[in-house]
Amino acid sequence: MEKIRLALLSGGISSEREVSLNSGTQVFEALDKDKYEITRYDPKIDLPKLVMDASNIDAALIILHGPFGEDGTVQGLLDLLDIPYQGAGVLGSAVAMNKLVAKRLYDGAKVPTPTYLSFSMNDRINIPEVVGSLGLPLVVKPACAGSSVGMTIVKLQEDLESAITLGFEHDDTLILESYIKGVELTCGVLGNETLEALPVIEIIPGDSHEYFDYEAKYVAGETEEICPARIDEPTRLKVQGLAILAHQSLFLKGYSRTDMILKDGELSVLETNTIPGMTATSLFPQSAQEGGYSFSALLDKLIQWAIEENKRTNLRRAR
Repeated sequence: MEKIRLALLSGGISSEREVSLNSGTQVFEALDKDKYEITRYDPKIDLPKLVMDASNIDAALIILHGPFGEDGTVQGLLDLLDIPYQGAGVLGSAVAMNKLVAKRLYDGAKVPTPTYLSFSMNDRINIPEVVGSLGLPLVVKPACAGSSVGMTIVKLQEDLESAITLGFEHDDTLILESYIKGVELTCGVLGNETLEALPVIEIIPGDSHEYFDYEAKYVAGETEEICPARIDEPTRLKVQGLAILAHQSLFLKGYSRTDMILKDGELSVLETNTIPGMTATSLFPQSAQEGGYSFSALLDKLIQWAIEENKRTNLRRAR
């Protein structure tokens, strides 16, 4: 069987560059070398080479996180080059990366999310009014940053101004939302036309973390992850249903992972990730393993769906 010529993209120019490079290495090691002829590209330095090589590439795996990788920019370039790639296209990538746009789409699809306010850098923010509206604690987070970068849980009104300043260092739009303390859950979704919800994972950050922050995500031993989650069957079904609904509401394809909070029997969706962490021990591959997909088999599926989706959407190209 002729090998698939695969472009593996990792690195990039976002604040999550090192995580992306590490993920890219683990993905490279997991890929079946009997099936794929793999060339690695770092968008920080290799975009001209990627463009030059495009006619000799059968598919791409995008293992990039944050802006300039997960937000539709690289996806648009690959569309222009007619290179199939896994996961969401330009639209889904862009709206999921922007937490404010995602929240508005969640609202339209009746996906429950925490109460929130949004502000741009030029807005006058009345701190007492914000606290009166959202209560304390509240969460400040940049609209378009990933991996909890620039995010703060604010417990005291006098700390809100500095949290806002920090947030604006990472984006020109902020979301301030009510803080919900409960059981942290995440659920992956797989598929293009037919969607499969994977087993639910319960996330327990270590005692030194108030929430699943950057260090809790990426430092070994900082977080306990339980799969399947310790929830009852009705709750499991509701979590999986919400993960699919969130996926659909953001116009996603291929795969996604939606994070939620469970409190007093009620679920609130926090965000949906279009390129979840992809090391062998990351949340999405863990869940896929529990669902019957080895890491290597999961990557095979994503590549297969990428090629199928490209053939379907190519019907719109001028000939």
